[in-house]
Amino acid sequence: MNFQVTLKTLYDIECLRDGRIIWTEQFYNLVTVVGQNKLLDACFRTGEAANAWFVGIVNNASFTAYSAANTMASHAGWLEATNYSQGTRPAYVASAASAGSLDNGASRAVFSITSALTIRGAFLVDVSTKGGTTGVLYGVGDFVSPRLVLLGDTVNVKATLTD
Repeated sequence: MNFQVTLKTLYDIECLRDGRIIWTEQFYNLVTVVGQNKLLDACFRTGEAANAWFVGIVNNASFTAYSAANTMASHAGWLEATNYSQGTRPAYVASAASAGSLDNGASRAVFSITSALTIRGAFLVDVSTKGGTTGVLYGVGDFVSPRLVLLGDTVNVKATLTD
């Protein structure tokens, strides 16, 4: 008997301006090969999981594509957005797994935008360094269409890991 579990992440993003929601977005991500390998090694081989995970957002500038071969050191098709006031990528603080999924809905990742830019997606990585190129990129996903954010906007990201 063979069975296959396909892991994915559902992102729920909202942008607030002056305390009001101005847009929302929901999308699934692409789980990278290095992300899959990290989970398989941690669960079935070494038992060594990441100490923590962090959420990043994708800048629309110079976007061409995502690839399952993307890593934090090599993702030529996209750039990380760093125009937010937090000094590091926000932590992914998940609730306990239940019914085959877990999420950070009780503690969404918050990005306080410092200058206007267009964002187009989000990602999970196991290193907090804003704009950094190290760590394991678990997955990255794309909005239905790129979204403009302005100085003073707040972008909240909920990521649900599920099968």
